[in-house]
Amino acid sequence: MNSPRLIEEIAAKIDEIGERLSGLAANSPARSLEKNVKAALACATSKLDLVPKEEFEVQRELLLKALDRLAELEARVSTLEAGAQTPSS
Repeated sequence: MNSPRLIEEIAAKIDEIGERLSGLAANSPARSLEKNVKAALACATSKLDLVPKEEFEVQRELLLKALDRLAELEARVSTLEAGAQTPSS
């Protein structure tokens, strides 16, 4: 038997087997189950009130700044109240 022809036949058989395996994998129950689970998760998460992480981080930073400002204002009010309660001579 001719060696190059044998190699070509083996390569053709390997390609044929690869195509069959790809077809089986695409149509397998596991693949179908994976698609169904992904669809169910997408449906469930679409019903949730979610925000992107970037937007969450922006809101977090704004809240931290507001809390810092609130603490400053509370200290200022306390100082003003203390000054107003001191009897003047």
